[in-house]
Amino acid sequence: MKITKEKVKFFIRETVETVVTVLVLVILIRSFIGEPRWIPSSSMEDTLQIGDNLIIEKVSYRFSKPKRGDIIVFYPPNRSLDPTVWGKFTRMIGFFSKDEAYIKRIIGIPGDEIGVVPGKGVYINDRLLKEPYKKDVFEGVCTEVMYCGPLEIPEGSYFVLGDNRNDSTDSRYWGLLPGDRIVGKAVFRFWPVFRIGIINNPGYENRI
Repeated sequence: MKITKEKVKFFIRETVETVVTVLVLVILIRSFIGEPRWIPSSSMEDTLQIGDNLIIEKVSYRFSKPKRGDIIVFYPPNRSLDPTVWGKFTRMIGFFSKDEAYIKRIIGIPGDEIGVVPGKGVYINDRLLKEPYKKDVFEGVCTEVMYCGPLEIPEGSYFVLGDNRNDSTDSRYWGLLPGDRIVGKAVFRFWPVFRIGIINNPGYENRI
């Protein structure tokens, strides 16, 4: 079969159009629907292990507010974010961003009065929160410079903690999380194979 210039041009054009279409779809999906993330630390053990790969969905919080018990990915409020257009774009797609994202569980929601008591647990509106997902009894300390409460959570803010309380940098250290710092909710673990499944512990959000 003779290869002509027209055929070469057609092949190149088709290839470029396919690549551009795929890139646009990937950007749209990662920006508005969901994105993959992996776990680099032990702060959410035993629920999430180092090396777990998760799907973070971004749709539900467009129609409803985050709930107690949700495991979320977010940018911590004590870190400055890259204000450039490139920085905003890379955060939006969750790729190439230099801004470090965290993953924790929402413990306190707007309207709660929350207090963390070492050796006992978390109290919400003077009632002990039942936390079957927690790795250990919390044996840490709460100093005067930490945000252990009692704290009243205003509208648009959240109190987040790691399930592994003895090895987690969370709201106890940098305070309340503004809602506009939330990337999305962790809903599914797709790797490793033997741990595939839903990960958000449905039903825990109201156990007080």
